[in-house]
Amino acid sequence: MSSGVRELSRRVLNRTLLERQLLARRVPRTPLEAIEHLVAMQAQMPNGPYVGLWARLENFRPDDLTSLLEGRDVVHATMLRRTQHLARGEDFGWLWPTVASIVRKALTDAYYAEQIEGIDLDELARVGRRLLAGKPLHRRELGRLLADRFPGRTPGRLAEAVELLEASVHPPPHCTWGRWGHRNGTPLALADEWLGHPLADAPQPETMVLRYLAAFGPAGVMDIQAWSGLTRLREVVEGLRPKLRSFRDEQGSELFDLPDAPLGEPDRPAPVRLLPAFDNAVLGHRDRTRVISEENRRRITPRASAGVPVFLLDGFVEGTWTLTGDRLHIAPFRPLSDSETAAVQDEAAQLLRFVTPDNTEPTITLT
Repeated sequence: MSSGVRELSRRVLNRTLLERQLLARRVPRTPLEAIEHLVAMQAQMPNGPYVGLWARLENFRPDDLTSLLEGRDVVHATMLRRTQHLARGEDFGWLWPTVASIVRKALTDAYYAEQIEGIDLDELARVGRRLLAGKPLHRRELGRLLADRFPGRTPGRLAEAVELLEASVHPPPHCTWGRWGHRNGTPLALADEWLGHPLADAPQPETMVLRYLAAFGPAGVMDIQAWSGLTRLREVVEGLRPKLRSFRDEQGSELFDLPDAPLGEPDRPAPVRLLPAFDNAVLGHRDRTRVISEENRRRITPRASAGVPVFLLDGFVEGTWTLTGDRLHIAPFRPLSDSETAAVQDEAAQLLRFVTPDNTEPTITLT
């Protein structure tokens, strides 16, 4: 521990993360308040944020989030880490300009570069914006129209390139509660038209860092970069240092936090929680040992890109779960005690009642 700087144990960081992520207990917040606090919720699989909010909020129902998406209070779009997230519409207004540089950088990948080589990207963006003006289009339809203007290119790749160049959202019902897994036929709408107001005209990295720390702190610069997908944030954090307090973790790495943000109590009991694939709590840091051991992280790494739903036991990831129809299967990483098994099965039964409310006899298996 450096002189005058407090060292935080892994359990303190774990309990603090549970508190900041609204997982220490179900809280009486609205879904809009929760999403605003979390900054954004990863949503490649549209049902995922619904389960994530169910795990965090009292009396949450799917219609509570669907109404926000249909009312344009919450939007579904590509943003942090170039992945699909939900964010409050007002937050998307500053968040997109802040992460747009890393989103657009995807165009340098071979997947896109071969199809857009020689195309004036400003012209591609202008054409795409003109085609989307006043009417959402599915990627497939947008791609077909773009291919008429830019022949010899893969239509779908052109549509995806426009999505990276122009701030756009995926309107309902694509992103609402329904079939499990990824959805086909992604629709696109211009973000400023969908929201009814222009987006911020400049990045706001300081806002992003402060909002991140409120939901994920204490955290290091590399954690913020891993969560956002942005690089070179050291200078931003250093500029904010007078407004922050600092700690060290057990390895001596510097962590930053808001000055009045409370820390968790290391001995406080933590409830079992079943989390969806790509949940904020698991992916919010570069060093994820505050919520999952390195050994267990390696267990799920081969499947991680497709998404792995996990469950927390005593605050840490101790296994995975899968849902097939009305059958929920629990796969612990280690043998569970009788009391642990009962607690996990009880939470699993609650999740089944949430996702299959008409099923009177939920089926839960455990191996």
